[in-house]
Amino acid sequence: MKINRKALGLCAALIVVIGFFYVFWLSPRYEAPILMYHRFGYGEGSLFVTPENFERQMSYLKRRNYNVVSLRELVERIRVHEGFAPRTVAITIDDGYRDNYTYAYMALKKNNFPATIFLAVNSVGNDKDFITWAEARDLLKDNIALGSHTRNHAYLPSITSDAVLADEIAGSKKIIEKNTGVPAPHLCYPTGGFTEKVKHMAREAGYEAAFTTNRGMRGSYQDLYELKRIKVTNSDTNKPLSFWAKLSGYYNIFRSQRSGY
Repeated sequence: MKINRKALGLCAALIVVIGFFYVFWLSPRYEAPILMYHRFGYGEGSLFVTPENFERQMSYLKRRNYNVVSLRELVERIRVHEGFAPRTVAITIDDGYRDNYTYAYMALKKNNFPATIFLAVNSVGNDKDFITWAEARDLLKDNIALGSHTRNHAYLPSITSDAVLADEIAGSKKIIEKNTGVPAPHLCYPTGGFTEKVKHMAREAGYEAAFTTNRGMRGSYQDLYELKRIKVTNSDTNKPLSFWAKLSGYYNIFRSQRSGY
């Protein structure tokens, strides 16, 4: 059989180019993905993930041997510039709805996965659609941490009063800590909105890190107060390639982004 040396040479060159691209450009940009959920149930809209689909997604992580780490571990490793092995991931849930407790908690506990739920603090124990403080304390027993999503789920860049802004940021932290007896080291900006003043106030309030969505700079590990997260939806369950891409550690490189405001 005649060997096409030209074709072999082109293939070899292509392999070398891909190898250099991965080793010297793509691999150094790996960031352990921080997944973002909101609601669990059968409501309409992209914020809802059904309990069955969430269970399938968690089973996928377990079956594929993903290392699910807590936010405290993730933040500390970023802070000291310690890299992450592939298949490292963190899980966050926003708002603190009752379905976080009735559905998501069970799936996380079953798989022994840590996670953080960011609480819209003034709704906890006051709105029937949200968890109670007793339920919040239950979550803490199974490695589910609690963070702040401000007092009133406020869009922080729109707040002009420094006193109100401080109450949303620092006040919410104090309420969580008073009702749980444990630190609340992380803040999540509602709808991802932040400014330099907001970041400064988060640092002053004692937060170790703060989380956004797709706002902020690329290479968000450069700033612990604008750590980007990746929204997971129902449709990701039936689109394995989509879910894999979000878990790859390179998803933020290629997706569009917004400014902090």
